Amino acid sequence: MGTEFLTDITFTAMKKTIITLLLGCMAISITATPASGILTLKESITDNAIVYPESFETDTHKMMQNWYIQNYTSLDESNSDGPVVTVSDDVYIKRLREMPTVIEMPFNQIVRSHIEMYTQRKRQLVETMLGMSLYYMPIFEQALEKEGLPLELKYLPVIESALNPNAVSRVGATGLWQFMLPTARGLGMEINSLVDERRDPIRSSEMAAKYLKQLYEIYGDWSLAIASYNCGPGNVNKAIRRAGGGKKDFWEIYYHLPAETRGYVPGFIAANYVMNYYNQHNISPALAKRPIITDSIHINKRVHFNQISEVLNIPVDELRVLNPQFRKDVIPGDIHPYALILPSKQVYCYIMSEDSIISHKTELYAQRTIVNPTDIYASDGNYTTKLVVKYHKVKRGETLNKIAKRYGVKMSDIKKWNKLKRNKLKRGQKLKINTYQRIAKPKDDKEEIKDTSTDNRVLAQDSTVQDSLLLAKREAPTDSTHLTSDTDITVKESTGKKASKKKESSPKPQYRYHTVKRGENLSKIAKKYRGVTVADIKKANGITGTKIKAGQKLKIPRV
Repeated sequence: MGTEFLTDITFTAMKKTIITLLLGCMAISITATPASGILTLKESITDNAIVYPESFETDTHKMMQNWYIQNYTSLDESNSDGPVVTVSDDVYIKRLREMPTVIEMPFNQIVRSHIEMYTQRKRQLVETMLGMSLYYMPIFEQALEKEGLPLELKYLPVIESALNPNAVSRVGATGLWQFMLPTARGLGMEINSLVDERRDPIRSSEMAAKYLKQLYEIYGDWSLAIASYNCGPGNVNKAIRRAGGGKKDFWEIYYHLPAETRGYVPGFIAANYVMNYYNQHNISPALAKRPIITDSIHINKRVHFNQISEVLNIPVDELRVLNPQFRKDVIPGDIHPYALILPSKQVYCYIMSEDSIISHKTELYAQRTIVNPTDIYASDGNYTTKLVVKYHKVKRGETLNKIAKRYGVKMSDIKKWNKLKRNKLKRGQKLKINTYQRIAKPKDDKEEIKDTSTDNRVLAQDSTVQDSLLLAKREAPTDSTHLTSDTDITVKESTGKKASKKKESSPKPQYRYHTVKRGENLSKIAKKYRGVTVADIKKANGITGTKIKAGQKLKIPRV
């Protein structure tokens, strides 16, 4: 009995100890539930209606034509024929964990979908971005390092713009970092008709780093800061409130965010993965053919890219790649100084040749400062500015602002010319447009001759016809204008009678020749030659119908 009693006591004590331990474990488990839940959510979250970033739609063929890609990089063909590599979840998780990043890179079904988009369906896009990254990544890293931000943020432009500085989204976000107009102006960036600093790799990277730093200071969480970079702090704050408020991260508010923003953080994780592990997926990297070393120079005069190109023998496309912020190939340095990026060897050449560059073809590129719009002809010797009245037929969807931009005039002027009281237009409505064209004067251009007695104007005809005509016999009274031109003309006398004219022989027709290009028709060709009609071309070439073919040579009569 004594032994059994002691055994019962011992067993009872052990039960109490076990129960106490179990209760303690349960308490610890209950305390740890929130953290465990967050981790599980990051790993298990799914989405069957993923909206991928707009950058996935980038035209890779057009990007491959980029001047920098063509001249400074070449693809490593060693992996080009390799099959598409499929990877298990465990491998993805291992690789993401091994990346030396401050920002958390969790893995789940949504992240996997974005990675496979890059490694399977958008392989050529990755190859192109790898080529562009040789030039842009050092710029991004320098801006991030200056603000003390994680360097893995350099891959944000991969999902924002696919590293295209001229990218413009459907909602108007522009440049490598896809700034919206109000955000960019709020950060002090210059945006006008000639300059858009959102396209400037250096300036936009500096502003993006400052903006990301501000967002991180608001949330203290990089997943939320990155999400708010895409959709704005207002939408993120709204999603946090809908999710119950309090300290949240991206995955907790995922289903409360705009559809496009839901794919933004997963896309960022996928961009980090593919730009580091592309070689594990048989994606050919772009290698540098030769290093591109650049330097900058401040321009304080107005200059056109064509002037720089023709004097320094630099391709215009290279100037555009290095300076995409100048929207119309014009550096308005006469307003305030601008930085121009050039290959380092060309900077000294520019300094030595600046006067020659500025004076090169000034008649084409100089901006007129004083113009008298009442003069029909304003001449500067070799060139003439001529008033040309055009008529525009309003098409569906056209606005007054769009038409004004097309012709380079003001909306208020169009309204004045057409006596419009409102901006509203009707389809099919005809608008009068006054434009000025700067044209070169012919060398043998004859000035208009005016009969002072009758106020009749006599114009000299084309010099090519003059050699074929006889001198007109004129029997005009002494007060008529005396003409010495060899053209066949008629002068109206003060008495109202016409002077007689006589031709020895009909003038021989003079022709130019046009080789038909693909897609051209008679109407398009006729518009290229002043005064020539479709009927003129058909008559000169003995054409009865309208059918022509590429490569065909057509005679174009001189009118």
